[in-house]
Amino acid sequence: MAPTDETAQVDQQASPSGTTPPTPPPGGDADAQGGRMPRWLPRAMVLALTLIAVFQLGSWAFHQLIGLLINILIAFFLALAIEPAVSWMASRGMRRGLATFLMFFGLLIASAGFITLLGSMLAGQLVKMVEGFPEYLDSVINWINTTFHTDVRRVDVQDSLVHSDWLRKYVQNSATGVLDVSAQVLGGLFKLLTITLFSFYFAADGPRLRRALCSVLPPARQAEVLRAWEIAVDKTGGYLYSRGLMALISGMAHYILLESLGVPYAPVLAVWVGLVSQFIPTIGTYLAGALPMLIAFTVDPWYALWVLIFVVIYQQFENYVLQPKLTAKTVDIHPAVAFGSVVAGTALLGAVGALIAIPAVATLQAFLGAYVKRYDVTDDPRVHGHRTRVSRSLFARLRGLFSR
Repeated sequence: MAPTDETAQVDQQASPSGTTPPTPPPGGDADAQGGRMPRWLPRAMVLALTLIAVFQLGSWAFHQLIGLLINILIAFFLALAIEPAVSWMASRGMRRGLATFLMFFGLLIASAGFITLLGSMLAGQLVKMVEGFPEYLDSVINWINTTFHTDVRRVDVQDSLVHSDWLRKYVQNSATGVLDVSAQVLGGLFKLLTITLFSFYFAADGPRLRRALCSVLPPARQAEVLRAWEIAVDKTGGYLYSRGLMALISGMAHYILLESLGVPYAPVLAVWVGLVSQFIPTIGTYLAGALPMLIAFTVDPWYALWVLIFVVIYQQFENYVLQPKLTAKTVDIHPAVAFGSVVAGTALLGAVGALIAIPAVATLQAFLGAYVKRYDVTDDPRVHGHRTRVSRSLFARLRGLFSR
């Protein structure tokens, strides 16, 4: 069938050159003109949502496990602290597991003995205070009646205390808080057990742990890791040595004071002050001084004041004279760096950070010291703190200017 004139005219208008027009590529301008979504956008959105979900899940898991991570960190530093003793016994032919067990058993016996002596002392003092409370109350009432010309009787004071609202509320709050205290005690025991188990494994399986860590590193990195481990052991041991030495000095000083005042249980109180003030950061000083003050108060109220004055003076001497020198010699860091590391550790991890800040900073400083290139210092008078002639003349001009 022959084409009509209209059909030929349409074909000539659609393709004047005699060729067919090219078809547009799929997903190109047609998708853009039609408002379609690019193909890469859904996959990018899915990837972004997946990354956000993974980050949220990791953040949630980290916050849930932060307590366990802190316990593991404490256990690691405790294992580093007993590593020299365990290694010494292992070099004498003893198995590391048995050596670690003996170390923990010795620490357990010493802690149990100290807690038993302290508990018996506190129980005896509490019984003595309860028995002597009526006599003490009578002396206070007699002083009030003599001084202010009143007629106060002990029976009236006792009745007012027994029937007072604040005492009833205190008893109710104490009864409701027993469960909270029990839960905190159980939680503390569980944390102590966790720290003990992890530190035992770290100390007993120290060589195996180092081999497992070095097996995934090249030889050059293995030497660096082993060197860092050795430095950490040395610095942690030096830190504990300095703390033990300061605890010994503090205990001897407080023993002399308490024995001269005639305070009972002076040796136990001296050991309490030495250990608590050195190994419990931040609040250890206040806990250490409160118990001797309480025991001294039962003997004579003025003795408690003398103990308070001595504790405050000795604490200043320890903070500004004794601790910087001992810490700088045993841990080999500057006193200002030691103080700053304790402040930073307290801000980051609280009491745990304050306790492990100094050995951690000392380890990091000693490890990085091998990679810092040092140069010979020029023989300049200003290095030794001497002023040059220019600075002296400038100072003289300024002095003459102010004198005018």
